[in-house]
Amino acid sequence: MNIAIDGPAGAGKSTVAKIVAARLQYVYIDTGAMYRALAWAVQREGIEVTDEQAVSRLLEKNRIRLARNQQEQLVFWNEIDITSEIRTPEVSQYASIVASHGEVRMQMLALQRELAKEGNVVMDGRDIGTHVLPNAEVKIFLTASIRERAERRLAELQAKGHETSLEELEAEIAERDKRDSEREVAPLKQAEDAVLVDTSGKTIDEVVEQILEICKRMGEKAK
Repeated sequence: MNIAIDGPAGAGKSTVAKIVAARLQYVYIDTGAMYRALAWAVQREGIEVTDEQAVSRLLEKNRIRLARNQQEQLVFWNEIDITSEIRTPEVSQYASIVASHGEVRMQMLALQRELAKEGNVVMDGRDIGTHVLPNAEVKIFLTASIRERAERRLAELQAKGHETSLEELEAEIAERDKRDSEREVAPLKQAEDAVLVDTSGKTIDEVVEQILEICKRMGEKAK
């Protein structure tokens, strides 16, 4: 069974998807980390983030690799471990712009489908259920209020020593939602057959249990 988890920035997709994958003993694929890795490289190389051809060439000539240790998913650009470097606010903004490029998305699409072709994966992103894995047996659309998403992001950044304000994060998240939803190629939207899960006011464990129950129900229906 393939499980697609979509939703806007800060809805808790990655955290929840990792736990669901671990509980089901599935492979977890963080597509957002793949775009962040490319965004990090664009920054490092001094490439103009809006130059679609240059960004696409950069991806074509290099390799993004995902791996796991016992604690977390690791992200590599070629053989450089950039796991801790791709979670800054600047990389987040770049990633959203990079992800709006059609050529880049086509390259990433091929990589993501290759990773998922064996089945039994949990993949999260913005367009997994609508575009990357349209035939996924389970589709979830996670969401939460902008205020709650900003508060979660603020706590995460402060824990890593990054200074910012709640108001700045709310504005950034609202801008990113707009850009992700309005992009021409594979915009953020809920698939028609996806189950909406609002994480506002819920603990991670509550959301995980809700999704596992949905997976169980879908699995029984498929038998």
